[in-house]
Amino acid sequence: MAIGYLTIQARTAHEAIPLSGIHARILDSQGNSLYELITDESGGTQTVPLETLDKSFSLNSNYAGLPFYSYSVLAQAPGFNTLFVSGIPIYEGETAVLPLDLEPMAQMQRSPNTTKIFVGKPAVAMQDTPGQEGETPSDTRILRQVAIPNPITVHLGAPGSYAPNVQVSFPDYVKNVASSEIYPTWPAAALTANIYAIITFALNRIYTEWYKSRGYDYDITNSTAYDQYYVQGRPIYESISRIVDQIFNQYVRRQGQEAPYFTSFCNGSTVYCQGMSQWGTVTLANQGRTPLEILRTYYPLDIEIAETNIITGMLSSYPGTALREGSTGLDVQTIQSFLDRIRRNYPAIPAITDQPGTFGKSTKAAVTKFQSVFGLSPDGIVGKSTWYKISSIYAAVTRLADLDSEGTTLGVGTIPPSSLLQQGSRGQDVITLQYLLNVISQYYPTVPAPVQDGIFGSGTRQALVAFQQAVQVTPDGIVGPLTWNRLYSVYKGIGQNVPMPPTGGGSSGPGGSQQPGGGSGGTPQPDGTQNYTVQAGDSLWLIAQRFGTTVDALKSLNGLTSNLINVGQVLKIPSSQSAPYIEYTVRSGDTLWLLSRRYDTTVDAIKQLNGLTSDMLNIGQVLRIPVSQP
Repeated sequence: MAIGYLTIQARTAHEAIPLSGIHARILDSQGNSLYELITDESGGTQTVPLETLDKSFSLNSNYAGLPFYSYSVLAQAPGFNTLFVSGIPIYEGETAVLPLDLEPMAQMQRSPNTTKIFVGKPAVAMQDTPGQEGETPSDTRILRQVAIPNPITVHLGAPGSYAPNVQVSFPDYVKNVASSEIYPTWPAAALTANIYAIITFALNRIYTEWYKSRGYDYDITNSTAYDQYYVQGRPIYESISRIVDQIFNQYVRRQGQEAPYFTSFCNGSTVYCQGMSQWGTVTLANQGRTPLEILRTYYPLDIEIAETNIITGMLSSYPGTALREGSTGLDVQTIQSFLDRIRRNYPAIPAITDQPGTFGKSTKAAVTKFQSVFGLSPDGIVGKSTWYKISSIYAAVTRLADLDSEGTTLGVGTIPPSSLLQQGSRGQDVITLQYLLNVISQYYPTVPAPVQDGIFGSGTRQALVAFQQAVQVTPDGIVGPLTWNRLYSVYKGIGQNVPMPPTGGGSSGPGGSQQPGGGSGGTPQPDGTQNYTVQAGDSLWLIAQRFGTTVDALKSLNGLTSNLINVGQVLKIPSSQSAPYIEYTVRSGDTLWLLSRRYDTTVDAIKQLNGLTSDMLNIGQVLRIPVSQP
C-alpha cells in the first residue's frame, strides 16, 4: 500500500501566535480514529503516515477515479471553537500541511461552536466548464507597475454572490490555488508551469482591476467558472509550497510589455479551452520540456518570465543577494532584529548572540529554526522566500503588539455608544469601533481590517457587515447595542482565550498594559540615568535604537565587556536619552494628528522625538510616541 503524510499547524492572527496544546484527531473515511496529536509550542505536530493510492493513478489522465484516499481532522481546545476538516486528499510520497485557524470563543460563551470545512477533489478532476474572461492590456493604456498584492482579497463565491471575502498573503493564496487545482505528484516542470499560470492569472485580475472596476470589493473569486479554485482552510502540499516560495513574484508577460498575460487554462482531459491544458503540461514535462517551453506551447511564442520586487505590505525589500554565515551589514542587522522580535511569539527560535550586523553561527541557527517552523528549506540561508516570510511574520507580531497597546489607551468597555454608529459617523466612538474590528480581523479571516481614522466610511462598513455575518447578527452595517455587545464579547473572548506571548511592553492581550520605552522600569535614578529591565528578544542594538543612544554608550555605562545580556537584567540608560515612549508602526490612514489624539500628546512632540521635519508618514515607518511619566 502506498503511503502519504500529514502534518498540522495550529496558529491564529495571520500566524502571529502559535497555538500549543490543540488536540487534533485524525480520522479515516469511516470515522475511525487513527492518531491523537497535540500541537507543540510552535503550533505544529509530528508528521504522520497515512495509507493512500499509488502515485501512478494521479499521473494518468485516463484514470476515472480519484487517485487518493481522504481523511478528516477534528481539532479542539479549551477556549476555542471546534474545527472539523473533512475530505483531505493524501497522495503517495506527498506531505500535506493542514493549517488550523481556530477562532477564540466569545466571552460568556458556554460551549464551542463547530466550523466545518470540506476540501474534496481538485479542479483538474472536475468536469465544470470554465468561463474565464479577461484581457492583457497594452502598456499604452495602463501605465503603472505590476505589484504583488499582499494581502489579496478573495471572494468565496461567484461574482455578485452573497458570500464572504477573505484576505490572505499572496504566496499562501497561490499555494492554496495550486493545491486546489492540480495534483501535487506531477513532475516539477508541470507544477512550475501551472503555478506560473496561476500567479499570472491573479496578477492580471489585479493589474486590470477586473473586479474593482466593476464595483466589487475584492480582487478575485474562487469560482472555477470565472477564475481559479481556492478552498479556505485546505491543506497545502510541500512539493507545491517549495516552488511557490521561489517564484511567487514572477509572472508571464509578452516581450516588450509590462502587463501580466491573461493565462486562462482548463484540465484538457474532460474540458477543453483555448488556454493551457493542465494535463497537457504533464505530457510535455515527461518529454523533458522546461516550464517556459510548456507555457509557449499554449500561449504566444514571445512570452517571457518577468519579476517584480514591488510587494505591498512588506516592511523592507529583499536586498537581491542571499544572506548567509559570514555576511555582514545592515540587511543582516535587520533580519537579526526581526528574528529577535519573532522569537517572543515562537520561543523555539534560539536567541541570536552574534554582533549586530554579523551573520554568525547563532544567526544561522535562528534562521534554520525559523525555516523549519514555517515549512521552508532549513538551510540557514536567507534567500528571497525566507526574507519575505520573516518580514511577513514580523509585521504580524508587531501589528498585534500595537493593537494590544491601543486597547488600554482607548479604554474599551461594555457601554455602547450613546447613539447609533453608521456610515457618515465620526469621532472617538468610531475610532474605538475600528480598533475592535482591527483586533477581531486578526482572528476572523472574513473580517477585513478597516483604516483607524475616526471616520465611518465604506471600508469600516464593509468590515462591520462582515463581522455581523460572521456572528449571525443582522448585517445592516449599523452599530446598535446588540452589535456593540457582540463586538465587545468577541474582543474580550480573544483576550481571555488566546495565549498571548510577551511583547516586550508588558502587554497581556487586548486591554493589557504597556510600559514606556518598550520595557519595564522608567523611573529616573539619582545619578540621572533610567533603569531598563531586559525583555525576551532584546539586544543591545535594539535597546540602543529604542532610546536613541549607542551600543558602546550602553556597554560603558553598565560595565559590559560583551554584547551578551540576559532577560531580567537591569541596564542603565543615559539620562539625556531617557524620555519614555512607546514604539508604533505606521499603518494605512495614520496621520500625526490622529496619533497625537490617540496617545494624548502633540504633533510637535512626536516630530521632535523622531527628528521629523514634515508631517509626511510612510506605511511601515516606526515612530516613537511620547507618553506621560506614571
